[in-house]
Amino acid sequence: MRDVIFHAFNWKYKDIINAVDKIHDIGYGAILIPPPLYSDKNGDQWWQRYQPKDYRVLLSHLGGKQELLDLIEKCHQTEPKIRVYADIVINHMANENRADRLNFPGEAELEKYRTDPTFEDNLLYGDLSEGLFSPWDFNQTGNIQGHEWSNRNRVIYGSLSNLPDLNDSPWVLLQQRNMFIALANMGFDGFRIDAIKHITERMIDNFADRDEIASKYLFGEVLTGSDDDENIFIDPFLQETWISAYDFPLFQTIREAFGFGGSLRRLARPEAEGNALPWYRAVTFVINHDIPYNDGFRSWLLDRHDEHLAYAYILGKDGGVPLIFSDHNESVEKHPEDTDRWTKITERVDLLKMIRFHNAVRGQPMAILYESDTVLVFRRGNMGIVAINKGGTENWVEFNTWGLKNPGNYQDFIHQHEMKLSGDRFTLYVPPRTAQMWLAD
Repeated sequence: MRDVIFHAFNWKYKDIINAVDKIHDIGYGAILIPPPLYSDKNGDQWWQRYQPKDYRVLLSHLGGKQELLDLIEKCHQTEPKIRVYADIVINHMANENRADRLNFPGEAELEKYRTDPTFEDNLLYGDLSEGLFSPWDFNQTGNIQGHEWSNRNRVIYGSLSNLPDLNDSPWVLLQQRNMFIALANMGFDGFRIDAIKHITERMIDNFADRDEIASKYLFGEVLTGSDDDENIFIDPFLQETWISAYDFPLFQTIREAFGFGGSLRRLARPEAEGNALPWYRAVTFVINHDIPYNDGFRSWLLDRHDEHLAYAYILGKDGGVPLIFSDHNESVEKHPEDTDRWTKITERVDLLKMIRFHNAVRGQPMAILYESDTVLVFRRGNMGIVAINKGGTENWVEFNTWGLKNPGNYQDFIHQHEMKLSGDRFTLYVPPRTAQMWLAD
């Protein structure tokens, strides 16, 4: 089964629909769409999608319910079908400057509901004649302060930058459960849970353990940047839930390995060394939307070419579900150096070839053939070989050919080179700053 996720970050639904055939032909197995819950339909800023106004309406600047139904239908008609995952925000509601800011959607929106049929047309569930949440449905303990980010209780019960923070009262849990079930009934195949380290175990179990949801693919954003963070947030998350998560531990290991003075040896066995999530719980990535758009995380950006090499690693290795990020230059206004860095991802020939290699060897065991500070070579089953040289000098690496098709004719998917492997030992030429992905015919 294809599994690579295409993250259509802040894409309009019609644009995703128009790209489905190309996304399918490249070899993706799923599309992660932007948060679909009601947000300001005139707000074109990406962060508007992460400030929901109402669970019961599917409407935003990106489109509405009918376009989502059309997208799901088109994705499910492909062979094999593309799964559709929705990005869901349940930790908080929108930060709005109005007198009744803890009433959602608020009296002004309720008046719109009464007079504008658009909202009924985009109804997900429920009765729009009455409000959804009131002040009693929110934690009111103030914003999380800088020194409190390592306090798990404050991270769960505090507010993010004045965003109204929902509590886990029976009423809130009922609405979240109804919302998830309605989305599942629409045909969504899974859900990304935004800011999941900020919500209680009770809130997670409330939807994740429902029969209608437990069969879906669920993964959460447990953002961590250090070993201490992992102990405080990742370890309890893995123990308390069955949900997958972004593999921030592996991402930090990748950053350190490709960084100045870092060693690729750290990427040989990261899970065994406690530097990656368990393979069956991991969503692997080399860039996600928080990193370029949040000034506090921009130091985590990889060098552009190292990002290419890191993609070869996560698409070449065994374990985890790779996620590939695509935007529309949303960060360029503040950071012009980002221009076109993550746009037109469907045109990236290197990623297309890496995904095809990934699909060809998926499920095949991984074994290290050669490792040094600058070069890593591993095989996938008896048919695939991945070689990465992060250094600035060429390398000739020798390894034992046991377990590989031998003799065998191999083609490098990335560069279209060919080689014949034979003998008990083999010497592979790996040019500087390159990745190779060889597959036997």
